[in-house]
Amino acid sequence: MKHIVKQIEKAQPFFRKVSANIYLMAVRDGFISLMPIIIFSSLFLLVSAVPNIWGFYWPTNVNDSLMKVYNFSMGVLSLMATANVARALSKSLNLRLPKINQVPVQAVMFGAQVAFLLIAVDPFVNKAGVLFFNTGYMGSKGLIAAFLVAFVVPNIYYWCFKHHVTIKLPKEVPGNISSAFANIIPFAFSTTFFWIFDILFRTATKTNLAEWIINSLAPLFTAADGYFGLAIVYGAMAFFWFIGIHGPSIVEPAVTAIYLTNVEANLKIFQAGGHATNILAQGTQYFVATLGGTGATLVITYMFALWAKSKELKAVGRAAAIPVSFGVNEPILFGAPLILNPVFFIPFILTPILNVWLFKFFVDVIGMNGFLYNLPWTTPGPIGLFLGTGFAVKSLFLIVIMLAMDVAVYYPFFKAYDAQKVQEEAAKAAAGVVADGDADDEGDSDVSSSAPVAEAVVAPVAGDVPLELTKDKKELNILVLCAGGGTSGILANALNKMAQDKKLPVEAAAAAYGAHSDILPAMDVVVLAPQMDAMRDTLQVEADHSDVEMITTTGKQYIDLTRHADKALDFIVDTMRKNHKGAQPAGA
Repeated sequence: MKHIVKQIEKAQPFFRKVSANIYLMAVRDGFISLMPIIIFSSLFLLVSAVPNIWGFYWPTNVNDSLMKVYNFSMGVLSLMATANVARALSKSLNLRLPKINQVPVQAVMFGAQVAFLLIAVDPFVNKAGVLFFNTGYMGSKGLIAAFLVAFVVPNIYYWCFKHHVTIKLPKEVPGNISSAFANIIPFAFSTTFFWIFDILFRTATKTNLAEWIINSLAPLFTAADGYFGLAIVYGAMAFFWFIGIHGPSIVEPAVTAIYLTNVEANLKIFQAGGHATNILAQGTQYFVATLGGTGATLVITYMFALWAKSKELKAVGRAAAIPVSFGVNEPILFGAPLILNPVFFIPFILTPILNVWLFKFFVDVIGMNGFLYNLPWTTPGPIGLFLGTGFAVKSLFLIVIMLAMDVAVYYPFFKAYDAQKVQEEAAKAAAGVVADGDADDEGDSDVSSSAPVAEAVVAPVAGDVPLELTKDKKELNILVLCAGGGTSGILANALNKMAQDKKLPVEAAAAAYGAHSDILPAMDVVVLAPQMDAMRDTLQVEADHSDVEMITTTGKQYIDLTRHADKALDFIVDTMRKNHKGAQPAGA
């Protein structure tokens, strides 16, 4: 097994490049900022539809009012996604251009929306001569077409600005007017391109691009919902995380459109009195395949906390129990560790697959509905499964069986690892070494091993904060960045609490990768969680572009920092000073 893991590790550079692909990142980043819209609008859908389960129906005017919010948000999701994905891609492309010749992000967003309307929306005029838009493909059904538009339009703008194919006005013209004229040619190129494309495409296919894509990919959607397809999707997600690369970052962009389309279809089938059988959904990922986090780590966390004889594993399990219950599983991934640990390779990959297969069995054979609603990923897994399937009583039985199955899968590997750790602790005790949980162990690797963290000899004071290295010389602004905003929030909150208690000129913010680009330029330093390692090169370019110091961390080191704010601040300050000293010219 160790040999297999070592061979897998050799593939890390390739998968890191895939994860850092700017088009995958654009889809992921664009959707992160749309999540509040998806979740908030779903609340109105829940209020409208859930009472129907018990035979209560709102009066028509009340229901229409509730659905108005949903239809005017989720109903135009693709239009917003076009703009947001184009915005994210434009920011990546701008890193390749001089600061004085940047693609205007807002202009790209507008151009992308116009292009999307051209290729995905059918206009019609009623008898009174009033123009209407057919909104059928402005919602989740048009997402794939939206992605294609969002990939093309920024590249057209990028080509124009790179080769200076813009209207240039005299220097005396005010900047806002000059920039508006500079946008005319790129906007004309992108709009004309999709206008001509739409004419030719509709002539050839008698339909718009968005509808054609949905119809053409219908067999793929069906195959992805089968046992083999589900194993590929959720097995790949776990596999990538196991080798130290944030799995959802690679897999989610490929299935996001299917997720949202399936949930919308399930709800319509359910409301029509039918059986909603579509499996692939955000809820399936959050509350079934990745119950507690990628690798279905909920049960193994509580097994460590309650059953482990190893003091280290028991401490890790207890510390990670609450975060993992809410889907934040980095403390157990890096604390145990689970990733790149040969002992847990089989259950880490297998458990998510078995979970989703069991879910499909309940839907196909037992008659339970698939997910009808989208819920926040931080909803505890068992609760999210019950709510997301429309308060299905059968889901309660599924939860019990699924948890029992997860325990059965993980148990033999848990016992083996626990025994191994007990032996190590006994050996250390016999040698007179106090096990502190930070020493390298056989299951660790470069990704999860602990690097030294500066010890806080004395409590930090205001004079310890290197204000001379900050932008405003008044306050040290720290951004903590992780994949989902979970563990970064824990560390940022701990730093802020310590700064408040000790009156330190320090302010920390947390962000999920993809939601960081707007806040990054205002920061002095950005601290990367270990799962950001695959994006390190891209983030370094962004940090340099915004004159921000970037600090990377490793697995157990990062988890230790989240638990000890004083160590975290010392580590950040020491690293900043070392980097600044190393950057000084000789003799300075």
